[in-house]
Amino acid sequence: MCWRPMSWDCLNLRSARRADETSMTEFKRVIPIEPEPAVAGDSGGLFSLYASHGKIYPRTVSGRFARLRWLAVLFTQLIFYGLPWLSWNGRPAVLFDLTARKFYLFGWVLWPQDFIYLAGLLVIAALSLFFFTAVAGRLWCGYACPQTVYTELFMWVERRIEGDRVAQMKLDAAPWSAHKFGLKALKHAAWIALALFTGFTFIGYFAPIRELAGHMAAFTLGPWQLFWWLFYSFATWGNAGFMREQVCKYMCPYARFQGAMFDKDTLIVTYDEQRGEPRGTRGRKADAAALGLGSCIDCGLCVQVCPTGIDIRQGLQYECIGCAACVDVCDTVMDKMQYPRGLVRYATQRAITEGLQGSDIVRHVLRPRVWVYGLMLVALTSALLGSLATRNPLKVDVMRDRHALARVVEAGDIENTYRVHFINTAERPVRVQLSVEGMDGLRVAGATEFDLPAVSNRVVPVGVRITPGAATSGSHPIRFVIRPEGDPAHARSEASTFILPR
Repeated sequence: MCWRPMSWDCLNLRSARRADETSMTEFKRVIPIEPEPAVAGDSGGLFSLYASHGKIYPRTVSGRFARLRWLAVLFTQLIFYGLPWLSWNGRPAVLFDLTARKFYLFGWVLWPQDFIYLAGLLVIAALSLFFFTAVAGRLWCGYACPQTVYTELFMWVERRIEGDRVAQMKLDAAPWSAHKFGLKALKHAAWIALALFTGFTFIGYFAPIRELAGHMAAFTLGPWQLFWWLFYSFATWGNAGFMREQVCKYMCPYARFQGAMFDKDTLIVTYDEQRGEPRGTRGRKADAAALGLGSCIDCGLCVQVCPTGIDIRQGLQYECIGCAACVDVCDTVMDKMQYPRGLVRYATQRAITEGLQGSDIVRHVLRPRVWVYGLMLVALTSALLGSLATRNPLKVDVMRDRHALARVVEAGDIENTYRVHFINTAERPVRVQLSVEGMDGLRVAGATEFDLPAVSNRVVPVGVRITPGAATSGSHPIRFVIRPEGDPAHARSEASTFILPR
């Protein structure tokens, strides 16, 4: 049995032989496979290394992990389809307004200056991936990845229209007829409807979805909105309806570097070779010990339910997405044979080789690496949420006028000009007072109070003056102080310079 996740022994030639023997036996009954005719003069020394991809027909499975998987599907899709319709203060609760360069997240309004929060979110996402992978392998892939979720939805639609696994294989093998065309057309119509609704929801995160629905009903969508709607709908239809496991096996990079994130104490879906071998068929009442057989009856159901078409009995493989469908079906078989469950189960390499159980497995799983990931994740998440909760809704940026460093105005005063950029991220209007500090006699020429509408930005020119002789010539540090009316806790102070000519 191979336990090295990304070793050559585990991966060599597996991609070319994923179709299980049981599935192929059933398929051959439907489509007899004729041997290729011999070519005249062929010495038999040449052969093709290309193997065309065969469609995988996953068998329906029920059990605790199947229920968890569907709960994850319902939970994630309730969030995805529901969030754009929620309202907050008269606007969408979640909206990424790229045109106005504003991101609305419930009570928060984020601007391009808040890019640090996006960076923090990406770091937290990466740490979460490391943490959950170190603990229990590809949980994300098996339960929450959009590719897995939409593949489950599309396969559910397919089963409702075309029937179960065997019915689908017979239908695909049958010649074209009105019945077959009708079923295929109905299936694709349902797929396209689901894909179009998914695409519509996706662009509803970037444009108010209620207005978007009105534009769609009136056929007045903008060109970019139409493009992204059709593009995302087509991607959903193609990936979940046709490519399915090929996205996980050939396109997703996570499958390739997961080997560096696993170790002997990572919980993975695994086959207990010591208990299951030698495998072989037998009757329910047969004595396996007397026959010299293990618990595996070689039924092949673990292969038939696998959405990527692998045989878990060959050891850990990069194509395994950790959905645990093989665990559910194997437990069902063990119940029928009146054998203990767990021939295929979530376990660690150390647990299998050393026979660990219960608390011993948990103790090894909660190793220093997991604690480090967990503590970092808690610390960064707390810091991010704390920063968002306490952030100042008023942002100020002061820029010197580079066209005129200093000039003499009436009464001989020396004036420097600046551009003050106010950003009010709060969803209420604010009046601010502007003053300058840092030099005796320094004052603002003109208006010192400004009104900032809710969720807006405003740039105002500001002149700062000083009496001649109040300071020596040269560059002097000063500070602009901005105080929101009635909210001194959110006052801002921005540094700049004041230049006095010789």
